Amino acid sequence: MLTLFRQGTLAALLICGISFSAGAASIKTGSIAEQQLRHIATYFPGRMAGSPADMLTADYLQQQFTQLGYHSNQRRFTPRYAYQHQSGDVTWRNVNATSVIAAREGQVAQQIVIIAHSDSWTPHNDTEMQNNLGGLTNQGVNDNASGLGVMLELAQRLSAQPLHYSLRFVALSGEEIGHQGSEDYISRMTPEEKRNTLLVINIDSLIMGSQLTFTSGSKTPKAVARQTRDRAQALARRLGIRSTAQTASEESPFDHAGFPLLSVNASDAPSGKLPRSITLHFPVALRHQAQRDNLAYIDRWLPGRITHRAHDSVAVLLPLIRELANP
Repeated sequence: MLTLFRQGTLAALLICGISFSAGAASIKTGSIAEQQLRHIATYFPGRMAGSPADMLTADYLQQQFTQLGYHSNQRRFTPRYAYQHQSGDVTWRNVNATSVIAAREGQVAQQIVIIAHSDSWTPHNDTEMQNNLGGLTNQGVNDNASGLGVMLELAQRLSAQPLHYSLRFVALSGEEIGHQGSEDYISRMTPEEKRNTLLVINIDSLIMGSQLTFTSGSKTPKAVARQTRDRAQALARRLGIRSTAQTASEESPFDHAGFPLLSVNASDAPSGKLPRSITLHFPVALRHQAQRDNLAYIDRWLPGRITHRAHDSVAVLLPLIRELANP
């Protein structure tokens, strides 16, 4: 029954979904990312790992990548997470999560991996449920339909790009329950794939912060950081895009596994510099809330932000990846 529902719903969504055109090069930078962001947020709210929306999102992403000519497949895995009840009892919940991988081969096997998590926030306790933190109604515009939208525009614009190094796009589920999507992906890599991975670029939560932030992994060699983080910062400055660069203070799973890493997200300027209207409507601790991380709320209180941030993210990442893929 679920399979028939899933197939029927997916067919309907694909009919009204976004079709890629051959003339994408003439489309304004960031417009595809914004369209995809709005489509994913509208049609796939509540993308919690293992939920029906998680499966439908995976089907949609795979269809989009396949349409662009990428070799794409889904990977299902069974993470679990601890849920704490008001009584103090803790139970373990098992879920069936679905990640999507799309690949395009270059002249050599060495590859650049571009990731964005596809799942939205999963409540971990009764308090989060009562505060509407995540859950079935959460559109997850910032976290992380924004990353998925930018990923899909990059995939489209790079689909016909001559490549020296191979490209791999990965939409990871299970990231909001302890980065288990990253751990599953890394665990399935062969020793050869690990040796051939030159760089991982993680795109996440691009909307709500006041500036783009380029962060090198805590173990990323300085030479690689200069070619990636510092180069991204230079491109942003050239384009007049507000941004900052830093080095991660904590290890991510990709850091821990020894991969060079560049993370791209939005962060706030130092406290005291943000307008009170922003801190009032977007308190940091509440940004996973379904009543805030949605299109209507963000368009009202941050008018134009989605359009501008989609443009800025693609405007920096596209030339950066082109340079890195064709040294």
